[in-house]
Amino acid sequence: MVRAGSWLAILLAAGAVGAIAAVWVLTEPRPAFSHSSDAAFNEGGDPAKGRLIFVAGDCASCHASPGQSNRLRLGGGLALASPYGTFRVPNISMDPKDGIGSWRTVDLANALLSGVSPDGFHYYPVFPYSSYSKMQVGDIRDLMAYLRTLPAVSGKPPPHALSPPFRVRRLIGLWKLLFLDKEPIVADKERDAAWNRGQYLAEAVAHCAECHSSRNLLGAIRPDTRFAGGVDPEGVGYIPNITPGRIGGWTTADIAELLKSGNTPNHGRIGSSMTDVVTNTAMLPQSDRNAIAVYIKSLPSRETPRP
Repeated sequence: MVRAGSWLAILLAAGAVGAIAAVWVLTEPRPAFSHSSDAAFNEGGDPAKGRLIFVAGDCASCHASPGQSNRLRLGGGLALASPYGTFRVPNISMDPKDGIGSWRTVDLANALLSGVSPDGFHYYPVFPYSSYSKMQVGDIRDLMAYLRTLPAVSGKPPPHALSPPFRVRRLIGLWKLLFLDKEPIVADKERDAAWNRGQYLAEAVAHCAECHSSRNLLGAIRPDTRFAGGVDPEGVGYIPNITPGRIGGWTTADIAELLKSGNTPNHGRIGSSMTDVVTNTAMLPQSDRNAIAVYIKSLPSRETPRP
């Protein structure tokens, strides 16, 4: 006869196994597109348009190899400090072994839209796919066409140096369930074309909120601080508030000028990592800088969060 205590232990063990199985299923990496979609992705792709997506997305600021001046040598290796450990930016050059030279366009789409690698693993959200997930497929096709024009760079960066349990990538599936919003950006018919273009660039491609917001304990953006700045995640300063709560006196022309020259309306200049951002936004068409400015000017006013 099985004792009551033994039955309880069996039930608890079965429950634990069931819970683990449920978590395993829930955290499975789910790419946006299957490999059978590859043919559709390989149709077209304009490198000239892709270059604009590349600069708007600030790709070179993270992925260019440190210690050299060519922003198009995308060998990665930049160290990003965080409360969870140090992340190392990957090689996204066309090297087939160390970079993404063997990737198909659908692989890039799954990385940007789903945070899933070609071999079926979650990417850490330090790669800002929580914003890129709202990109348009045509822009991804153009971006890959441009990346294929850039030089291959050999060498793999060092691996991430993270504290446990953050080394378990499967747990990123839980983070995605809680925080990854894949809803596309829908044009607001009440707004003009410039505002809608600015919304798309600022929210998806340029991922402005990824820096100009504060984060919760799990590293997700706190909605009440979106665009309102906060402590730099790398612990090296304070990211400014870009809502009207801080720059309400700036005009759209002032914001567009900052994105072109780095000059502020009070005769100052931006600094820190924003200098790299301006290096990129200065290469955009004036119409895109104006559009971003129109959108930023329309943001709801929020107070700068305190540390």
